[in-house]
Amino acid sequence: MIPLTSALYDSEGMRALDAAGMALPEIVPGELMERAGAALLAAVRAHWPAVRRLGILCGPGNNGGDGYVLARLAAQAGLDVRLHGGPSRARPESDGRQAHRRWIEHGGATAPLEAFDPADAELWVDCLFGIGLERPLHDAYGEVVERLNASGRPVLAADIPSGVNADTGAVPGPAVRARLTVTMIADKLGLRTGAGVDCAGSVEVARLDLPEQIARGVMPRARHLGPEGWRARLPARRPGAHKGDAGHVLVVGGAPGFSGAARLTALAALRAGAGRVTLATHEDHAAWANADRPEIMVRAVRAPADLLRLARQVDVIAAGPGLGTEEWGRRLWHAVADAGVPLVVDADALNLLAATPRQMDSWVLTPHPGEAGRLLNRPASEVEADRPAAVLELAQRFGGVSLLKGAGTLVADADADADADADPDVGGGPLTCVTGGHAGMAVPGSGDVLTGIIVALRAQGLEARAAAEIGAAWHCAAGQVLRARLGSWRGLLAGELADALPAAAGEEGA
Repeated sequence: MIPLTSALYDSEGMRALDAAGMALPEIVPGELMERAGAALLAAVRAHWPAVRRLGILCGPGNNGGDGYVLARLAAQAGLDVRLHGGPSRARPESDGRQAHRRWIEHGGATAPLEAFDPADAELWVDCLFGIGLERPLHDAYGEVVERLNASGRPVLAADIPSGVNADTGAVPGPAVRARLTVTMIADKLGLRTGAGVDCAGSVEVARLDLPEQIARGVMPRARHLGPEGWRARLPARRPGAHKGDAGHVLVVGGAPGFSGAARLTALAALRAGAGRVTLATHEDHAAWANADRPEIMVRAVRAPADLLRLARQVDVIAAGPGLGTEEWGRRLWHAVADAGVPLVVDADALNLLAATPRQMDSWVLTPHPGEAGRLLNRPASEVEADRPAAVLELAQRFGGVSLLKGAGTLVADADADADADADPDVGGGPLTCVTGGHAGMAVPGSGDVLTGIIVALRAQGLEARAAAEIGAAWHCAAGQVLRARLGSWRGLLAGELADALPAAAGEEGA
């Protein structure tokens, strides 16, 4: 069983957890809603202790019920509460309707949504819609959300920002942009990937004092691999190791005018611990490609035969950075794809794969949404609309392991979702969602550095899925190290990101 602390659920899984929690003998009707309201008030006190005028927006279901509990508890605690709500669609005996009734009985008032004015409160709590929302908010609720976002007032979201799809992270219409989301019982995949990341702000999980046992038998949608928990999985190195023990990487790329990407991949592979790195690149710049990094071995390749001689001497190949899609790049791509050596495939090699699809069990594909769209023959916007489905389809269509880059990087293999207890170092189990990076990492060459990390981990003996997962987490950690070093997330360079890898790894992998 995947622990609740590292599991990400979709709406179906959350309904099962909620039912399991309510079935516990000590949980009486309405108890979980009371605990949720109390958790929201605790977050208000912890993060906005000076707030005296609290605004709450309540929707028609149980998410609104959490808001009514919060309103009652906050008023009892001495806060000035302004509450706006729409008509309820819940059954009269439901927990949400009962929470509303208790709010009224304690002297509370509910103003209509049409009267909502963001200036009426210092902090607003979004309790409009929870995980069950499957439609865009193009109605009165959407107008309220847009006014709230435009006001600049801080927002605390209950469970999930209204308008965000809990299953995919997609935002098909107006959605609340929160500074903090307090999500109930367990974390949701939609808070950790795609556009949902922009809306969620910081995320805290309120377990509501429920035991771990409620997750037994409930399949999460993904494992969450955040800033911690990955360093212990880095390849160990024995005290008497030599460079041959850490593998030999071949980087194939660098068409005329595009030498930088392949050089960044080669540099990152060295910084990530590969024993030897050879860069196979175009003869136009082979003579100076390692002028500033003599540790990189460089070979000029004119034809596939040149490349195949090199391929027979290495453990794993990274293909694609700066490769181009002209004749030179096409011929080299087909050569490495047929070489029988494990591959990490990126950039132009992915575009060439899209033109001539094939399957391989031993490769890792690392597309961004645009490249994923070309591989799946659909627009990038459709990939982003359902990132979990897209990464699964990539893995099943092309074999091996697929890593879909972006906010909340997703990793899957062809056996993903088959077994919740599968070994993440080998494959199977649900998706993996890797978080911990920041917006400053969205710079040219950042993806080339990620490719170099993954190929180095493969060369040091990690299985493909483990290399993809740990590589993405290490990449994020290097971004955090560099932000601290520079004093800002702005203006970092991909080469500096590669150089930050040793500091990000610490000593746990030694």
